[in-house]
Amino acid sequence: MTAFQSFDATTRPDQGPPRLAALRAALAEVGLDGFMVPRADRHQGENVAPCDERLAWLTGFTGSAGFAIVLPAVAGVFVDGRYRVQVRAQVDTEHFTPVDWPATKPGDWLREAAPNGAILGFDPWLHTRDEIAKLETALTGSRITLRPTDNLIDRIWTDRPARPRGPILIHPEALAGRASADKRARLAETLTRAGHRAAILTLPDSLCWLLNIRGADIPRTPVVQAFAILHDDARVTLFLDDTRLTPELTAHIGPGVTLRPPEAFEAALRTLPGPVRLDPGSAPVALAEILRAEGTEIAWAEDPCCLPKARKTEAELDGMRAAHLRDAVAMVEFLAWLAARAEDICAGRGALTEIEAVTQLEILRRASNSLHDISFDTIAGAGPNGAIVHYRVTRDTDRTVAPGELLLIDSGGQYLDGTTDITRTIAIGPPPPEAVAAFTRVLRGLIAISRLRWPKGLAGRDLDALARYPLWLAGQDYDHGTGHGVGAFLGVHEGPQRLSRASEVPLQPGMILSNEPGYYREGAFGIRLENLIAVGDAPPLPDGDDRPMFAFETLTWVPIDRRLIDPAALTHDETHWLDAYHREVHDKLATLVSPQARRWLKGATDPMGRPKGQEETAP
Repeated sequence: MTAFQSFDATTRPDQGPPRLAALRAALAEVGLDGFMVPRADRHQGENVAPCDERLAWLTGFTGSAGFAIVLPAVAGVFVDGRYRVQVRAQVDTEHFTPVDWPATKPGDWLREAAPNGAILGFDPWLHTRDEIAKLETALTGSRITLRPTDNLIDRIWTDRPARPRGPILIHPEALAGRASADKRARLAETLTRAGHRAAILTLPDSLCWLLNIRGADIPRTPVVQAFAILHDDARVTLFLDDTRLTPELTAHIGPGVTLRPPEAFEAALRTLPGPVRLDPGSAPVALAEILRAEGTEIAWAEDPCCLPKARKTEAELDGMRAAHLRDAVAMVEFLAWLAARAEDICAGRGALTEIEAVTQLEILRRASNSLHDISFDTIAGAGPNGAIVHYRVTRDTDRTVAPGELLLIDSGGQYLDGTTDITRTIAIGPPPPEAVAAFTRVLRGLIAISRLRWPKGLAGRDLDALARYPLWLAGQDYDHGTGHGVGAFLGVHEGPQRLSRASEVPLQPGMILSNEPGYYREGAFGIRLENLIAVGDAPPLPDGDDRPMFAFETLTWVPIDRRLIDPAALTHDETHWLDAYHREVHDKLATLVSPQARRWLKGATDPMGRPKGQEETAP
C-alpha cells in the first residue's frame, strides 16, 4: 500500500532564480513594476492543490502561510514566526529576501523598496477584499498603485499540473448530525433576516459541510473544490462538472441543488439579484468586480456557513471522541515502540531517523483499518529540526536521532468520524536541564488552558496569554497562536475560532480547538505539546455567580513524557490535573492496546508525586 506521506523534496532553492528572472521578464512585457504571489488559491483555503502552489514554485518556500512581492530589484518573501527558520533553508537568499511578517507590513515594505510611481499587479481571483483594501490604505499618499491582472506565474509555469478531480464521498447524516436540507433551510432563514437574496460560497469546507459531502481534491483535507450560490429560498446552485457525480451522490444532493458546469459561474453571478452576500475575508476580489459591473448590491458579511460549521453537533462531537480514542491507540503503540528504540539508541545498539519515525506512526494509524488519510504531513523534528515549527522531513533533511536530544512529533489522522491533531515531545535518553525547564513551562501553559473556566462572550485573544504566562516569567515565548479551530472530517485548521491574540470570535459550545503552547531554541531543540479541546458549558460551582460560563473538554488521550517534567515547578493543582489526566488515559486505553504497549502505558501514566516537604509553588 502506498504511504500517504512522501519524503521527496518538492522544491529546490536553485530553481527559484531562473523562475524569478522569467517573472520579471513577463512584468516588463505587460508594463508592470511588480507582482504579488500569494500562497492562496481561488478558494482561499490554507491547503492548496499542486496546480496552485505558485508561491512554492517560484520561491521554493513550502510553508502553509506567506506571500511574495516581486519588484525589479528585490523579491520579498513574507513569512511569520513559524517559518523564519524554514524560509532561509528553502529559498535562495541571494535572490529572495525573507521578510518578517506581520512585524513588517507589506505597505511599509513597498514604500521603501518599490520604485517611485510603481504599478503593482495582482490576480483578483487570489486576493480578498480585506487584503487589497488594507494594502491600498497602507499605500495612501504614496505613488504606488495596484492593478488587477491575469496571473503572470501561470504564463511562465509551462508544466503546471492539472486541476484536481478526486472522488466525491457522501458524508452520512448519522455522522453530520443534521441533514443537508435542514442546514440549507436554516441558513436561508439567516439570509432572509439579513435582507440578503443570496450568498456566494467560495470556501470548499463550507460547501462540503452544507451539502454533507467530502472529497479528495486537496491532499490531507477531504474537500471538493467548487463554487456555490446559496439562495434565500434554500436552493443551492453548485458549479461542478457533472461527470464527477455518481447516481448515489445525485440522489444524496437532492432536487434542492442545481448542478451547473464550472465555466457557467461568472455568467450566473451577472444575473443574481442583490443584495449578494460576500465574505470580505475569503471571497476573491474578482467576484466583487463582476457584481459591481452589473450594478448588483454587495452585502459584505461572514460566510454564513462558518459559525454553524464551527459549532459541532452532538453527533460530530461523538465522532470526534471516537476518532481520538482510536488515534490514541496508534499513538500509544508508537510511543511504546519509540521507547524501546530510544533504549537501544542510548545503549549504542541501533539508530533511528526522522523518516523511520514518521513511517512507523503511519503504519500504526493504518492498523485500525479506519484511517482515510493523515490530516497533514507528520512533523518529526529531532534536535535542532524540532525548532522548525512546521518542519517537513525529506530525504535531504532526514536526521538521525541522538541520545540526549528531543524528538517533536506533531501528527494527525483523517477518519470518517473525525479529524485528529496531536503533538508530543519525547526525550531520547536523559534530557538537558534547560529543555526540562522549558518543557515544564510549556506543560503548565497547556494545563492552564485545559483547566480554564471563563464567562460567556470571551474570545481566543482573551485566553491566549494564560498559556504563555509561565514562559513569559522566564523571558521566553513562542511565535504562533496557542490554538486553531479543527473541523470534523474536514480541515485540521478551521475557523473562525482560534486561541490567538488576533482572534475576536467569541468561543461557543461545540467549537473544537487545539491547545498547543511551545518553545523553540534555534539550533538546539523544539518543544510543543498539543491536545484538542471542545468548548462546553461549565458545571456550576457552589459559590459561583449566576452567570453562564464555559469550560474545555479534553479530546486527546495520550501520555505526556514525565521525564521532561520538573515536578518541583508544578503547583499542587497542576500535579493533580496531570495525574488525573494520566489516570484517565490509562483507564481508556489499557484494554485497547497490545500487551507490550500496555506495560509501557502503565509506567508512562504513573502519578507524578511531589518531593517530600515541597511547598506550594507560585502560579
